[in-house]
Amino acid sequence: MRRLLAAGVGLMTCAPLIVGSAGPALGAPGGTVEHWGVLAGGGGRSLSPVKVSVPGTVAEVGTSNSTQYALLTDGRVYAWGVGTGGELGNGSRQNSLTTAVRVQFPAGVTIAFLATDDMPFDTAFAVDTTGHAWGWGANAGGELCLGNTNVYTRPVELPFSGVTTLAGAANHATYAAGGAVYSCGKNRDGALGTGNMRAARHPVRVKGLNGHLVTALVSALGNTGALMSDGTYYDWGYNGGGQLGIGTVSPPSTVPVRVQLPAAATQVVVGGNGPNDDHTLVKLSNGSLYAWGANGAYQLGLGTKVGKSSPTRFSPPAGVTYQTLATGGIASYAISTTGDVYAWGGNKNGQLGDGSTQRSPKPIRVTTGATLISSTSNNAAVAIGG
Repeated sequence: MRRLLAAGVGLMTCAPLIVGSAGPALGAPGGTVEHWGVLAGGGGRSLSPVKVSVPGTVAEVGTSNSTQYALLTDGRVYAWGVGTGGELGNGSRQNSLTTAVRVQFPAGVTIAFLATDDMPFDTAFAVDTTGHAWGWGANAGGELCLGNTNVYTRPVELPFSGVTTLAGAANHATYAAGGAVYSCGKNRDGALGTGNMRAARHPVRVKGLNGHLVTALVSALGNTGALMSDGTYYDWGYNGGGQLGIGTVSPPSTVPVRVQLPAAATQVVVGGNGPNDDHTLVKLSNGSLYAWGANGAYQLGLGTKVGKSSPTRFSPPAGVTYQTLATGGIASYAISTTGDVYAWGGNKNGQLGDGSTQRSPKPIRVTTGATLISSTSNNAAVAIGG
C-alpha cells in the first residue's frame, strides 16, 4: 500500500533536470538488501540470495525486469543491475551489477516512495515528498507520459502532481494523481484501461475510477489493477487465462471490472512476464489469501497447475502467517509475520532463491529477517533487518 500525499492538480508541465542530492530523513524501516534470480539484459544469475550494500537504512525496495532499487530513509535512491537503457538513473548507460549507484535526482528533491509492484521494463519511476512523479530509463512505449520514447539516463519530472500511487510493467504505466487515474504507453490487451486499445504517449484517463479512492495500483505484462479505499478491487486487460478474476476466460477488458471477493482486500499483487502467465494474489481484511489467473508453474500456491478464473483460496504452511505478498513473472513470494521469506512457482532462472532451478508447488523458505519485498520478471529483492 502506498502512503498518501495531499492531492493537487493531476496534470502539470515538466520541469528541467538538475542533478543534485536528497533532503531530510523519512524515518521508514529497513536494512541491508538481498536479491536473487536473473536481471534481464545481461544481469547474470544468482540462485541464492546475495547481499548488496547501500549507504543507509532501506525504506523501500523496487524492481524491474533488469534493475533493482532501494529507497533510503533520507530520500536518496540507489540502483544496481543493467543500465544500458538508462535505468540506473546515474547519467550513464553502463551496467553496475554488484555495486549500488546513486540515482541522480535534481537538487532538493526528496523521494517519498517507489513503485513496488511494479516498474515498466528497463524503466523506473518514483514520487517525491511533494507528490511529483519522476521517471528514467528506456521509456520504449512512452510509459513516462512525456510524449516521446526517448531514453532518459537521469530522472525527469513527469506531467503529474498529487501522485498517491503508481505502477507499470512491460511498456505501460498507470498513475493516480490529483483525483483521477491516468495511463500511458503501449496498450496491449487494453492494459491502459481507457476503453480502447490505442497506445498513448501522453496521459489518458482510465475509465470509471476516482483517483481519490485508489490506494494502490499494480501491474503486469497484460494487466493493471486498482485497490480502492473500501477494499474493493478492479482490474483490466488480458483475460485469456482468467486473469481478470471474473469467473470467465474471455476477451480482454479495456475498462476496469470489479473482482468479487469474500471480504475487503488489504493487499493486491500482480505478476506475469509472458503472453499468458499473469496471475494475482490478494490478502483480505480477515487474513485469508486468494489467487487467480495463470498457474502453469504452480504460482497460485494451490499445489496444482490448474489455472483459476475466479478468486480461489490458498494457504501458507502450517503455523505460518503471511504478512506481505509479492509476485514475479511465474513465481510468488510472501514475508511471514516473523520475517521469513517464502517462494513458490517457477524457478528456471533461480527466482525462488533456493539454490536450484527446480520449480516448487509448495512454499520454500528462502531467507529470514525481511521487512520489505519486491519482485518482477525473474528476480526478487528484500530488505533485511531494521
